[in-house]
Parts: sequence; structure tokens; C-alpha cells
Amino acid sequence: MTGRTCRVAVVVPSLRPWFFGALASGLGHALHSAGLDMLVHQADGMENWTRELPLAHNSDALVAVALQVTEAQYSRIGELAGPVVLAGEELPGRASVFIDDRAGTAGATHHLLNLGHIRIAYIGTQTEHGPSRSSAARLAGYHDAMAEAGQEPWTVTKSPGPDGGELAVGELLSNQSPPTAVLAESDDVALGAYRALRRSGVRVPEAISLMGFDDHDASAALDLTTVDQGPEALGVAAGHLAADLVHGRRPCDTRIELPVQIVPRQSTAAPQERRTSP
Repeated sequence: MTGRTCRVAVVVPSLRPWFFGALASGLGHALHSAGLDMLVHQADGMENWTRELPLAHNSDALVAVALQVTEAQYSRIGELAGPVVLAGEELPGRASVFIDDRAGTAGATHHLLNLGHIRIAYIGTQTEHGPSRSSAARLAGYHDAMAEAGQEPWTVTKSPGPDGGELAVGELLSNQSPPTAVLAESDDVALGAYRALRRSGVRVPEAISLMGFDDHDASAALDLTTVDQGPEALGVAAGHLAADLVHGRRPCDTRIELPVQIVPRQSTAAPQERRTSP
């Protein structure tokens, strides 16, 4: 064993959203199987977590979960904490475990197009700091698929989470010709959209099909069609990569792209006009 602490530091933006917990669970299992402990830090609210968190000499490696790390930050972390793995994000030439967000939403959009939908609205998100890398990539994938199909994109951007989805649906339903399908950037957003549709008396999928992205634990209970990005598998892969870097078994520029898959459920169907046509 080449490490000095037998511990890997894990930095997450927050401990609350489901995604981070699922990823951290997989990460912990992988590290434990490699004889390494996990020390979790929360970076929520910190303008410069690479300077504010006690990262120096308290671990053999560090895993940054869904954090938009710059090249300068990556180099600084490496000086403090040893090998660095990005989980759910990527940097060219740096150790990363990630999915192709752009391809994921392109596939989701094609799923709705193949059902016969044309008026497909997309609910994107951004914070006061603008859209995240994954948000921008997912929006781009939707635009790619709509352009390929020769259809006009229809986007609404709100704050992340269920409240943003609820507000977006209110805006979409106020249109004289509402969409026949809605693709949400995340399942959290889709859950808020579903709540707003139900409260408005709009039946899913009879009047509007609804699709998310993540495969949140609640998605199966609500029969939400979604894109499974396998956060626990992301965590497992990131944990194994971190252990390999600690032991010198892999190069520090190892990049691992994991597949995503569409999970079809009852929230999507052919548009009503297609179902009722002779």
C-alpha cells in the first residue's frame, strides 16, 4: 500500500439531493472493497472549496462529485490531496468517470419523436451563476435531436428542482397550443412538472407525455419514463479508479465513460391525435 492514510476524501456539492447520496453509496462500497475509508466534505455555499476545505495531507486521493472543477483547481487539489478523480464531470486529460449528457437527452428526445410527438418542450435549469456543464450539455442534446428531426425547439429555463418544474409547466400550459410532450432536464424537475400537471387536471400521458433524466428513486413509483444515468455505478467506477491511482495501477489521465439507457414507463405514449386517428 503506497498511501499514508488509507483514506480517500470525497467532496460533494451537497448531501441532500438523491443523486449525490446514490453516487456516494457506490463510491463507499468500492473504496471499502479496496481497503480504503471515505471522508466526505460538503462544498455547498463555499465560493472556493479548494481553499476553504481542510484537504491537505488528510487523504491519499480525492474524488470530486459533480463539481465544475477548473484546470487550475484540479492542479491545486492534486498538490494538496494527491490523485484526483472527477465523478459526474470531466476535464480533458484528467482522471474522470462520466456519462455523455448530450447523447442522453438526444436519445430521450428521439424516444418522444419516435412516439409521434412534434411539439416537444424542454425544461432546463440554471442558477444565479448560469447553467452547469451538464445542464448545457443536456440542452444541447435536445437541440441536436430536434434539429435532426426538422422540428422547432421549445425551451423553458427555471431554477433546479421540483419548484422549477412546476413553474415551467405553468408557463407551458398558458400557451394557446401546449406541447404534447415535455422532457425535463432531471427527474427532480420532472416530479415538479408532474405535480403541476396533476393539479391542473392534465392527464399524463393521455394529454401530455412527460419524461425525465436520472432514474430517481421516486420515478418508478410514479411510472416516470426517464434516462438512467446509474449514479451508483458512477460511484463504484470512481471508487475503483481512485484506488487504482493510489496504488499506481492506472495512469492519472484515465477517463471512463459509462453508458446511459432509456427506461420506458407509463408517463409517455403516442400523442392523443395519433391514438384517435382512424
